[in-house]
Amino acid sequence: MKKIVLLSLFLIMGLVMSQILPLAVETGVYSQIKFGSDTLMFICLSFIMINVGREFELDKTRWRGYVADYFIAMATAALPWIMVSLYYMYLLPSEYLTSWDAWKENLLIGRFAAPTSAGILFTMLAAAGLRQAWIYKKTQVLAIFDDLDTILLMIPLQIMIIGMRPQLFFVIAIIAFLLWFGWKKLSSYNPNQSWWMILTWAVSIVVISQAVYVVTKKFFGAEGALHIEILLPAFVLGMVMKHHSGHIITRTELRITDSISYVFMMLVGLSTPLFISSDFSNAVVEGVTSVTGSQPMMSWGEIGMNVLIVTVISNIGKMFPVLCYRNRSIYERLALSIGMFTRGEVGAGILMIALGYNLGGPILIISILSLVLNLILTGGFVLIVKRLAEKAYAGKDINEEANETLLKEKVA
Repeated sequence: MKKIVLLSLFLIMGLVMSQILPLAVETGVYSQIKFGSDTLMFICLSFIMINVGREFELDKTRWRGYVADYFIAMATAALPWIMVSLYYMYLLPSEYLTSWDAWKENLLIGRFAAPTSAGILFTMLAAAGLRQAWIYKKTQVLAIFDDLDTILLMIPLQIMIIGMRPQLFFVIAIIAFLLWFGWKKLSSYNPNQSWWMILTWAVSIVVISQAVYVVTKKFFGAEGALHIEILLPAFVLGMVMKHHSGHIITRTELRITDSISYVFMMLVGLSTPLFISSDFSNAVVEGVTSVTGSQPMMSWGEIGMNVLIVTVISNIGKMFPVLCYRNRSIYERLALSIGMFTRGEVGAGILMIALGYNLGGPILIISILSLVLNLILTGGFVLIVKRLAEKAYAGKDINEEANETLLKEKVA
């Protein structure tokens, strides 16, 4: 419980700092701070995702079950995306209902509501003592799959916005190779798994990702540059390592791992664009080449109301798993669905991509603030998940329940 509170406090601390720093320091200095904080955030995320991959166990003989999980995850990502995109079309003047430009822009911006924040969610569920529960293990599968689905779907969405570019096929090839390699070499290697070595690998993944971007940008320009998201490479690296129960064996490793999680949460908040200043609002709506960027600004009261509506709509869409896994109790299915409410790094990345295409206006601000609201509420979501888990496993040890579930699945 203490860790959940601290994670939420660090997130809010970063959010406050994100609104103060741009106004308190010179533009050049802030750009350097932003570059450093973003780089550190990706390193922390890579570290977290490697550890998540180390704990991700798959029984290859049950691959059909994972196919079903993927389609459930895909629906869990698609419903909030479609619902939010339709609502954004509703916010535009009626003459845009037949505009393909308006549809494709809102389909891209609305995708921010699709992915679950795997790094934040796993960290907080583990802190809540649910690491061995069915809820945690199934959330691992669904959250990774819906992040993967979002990454894959961004390719056709970007093609709709910028047109077909040959470089995108390289991204598809890299993703396909990583998926194949992770599945083929699952738990095959036993390297040094100390915290400092994992941190070294995390830094290496970020450096390689940035190097690929810089090199391809030099040859193909900013629009044709390859940007490989670190989520999948870091996760696959963890997957191919042999799993060791209780791999954090010292207090030092535990403190360092927790500290990296706290820093990550603060940096996620710090990455939030400035939204309390009119300068940001004006900068966003200057992108008059796009339909969304040319829309007049709403009042802050209207924006606030729409932020609440979008947040509710997107989280209702995330409730799809309640209709699945009918062999589990309603408390477990509710806990699984509410756990999927958390948003973070992938959703924020989509909004940054949207900014890069000059998509903006009030719809982008609503999206950013909805993401911020979901981040702030993350601690509350996890507390609800924990309460539901306690009801689901009342009178039964979570480890015992996990062993019984595993035995049933193997028999099936």
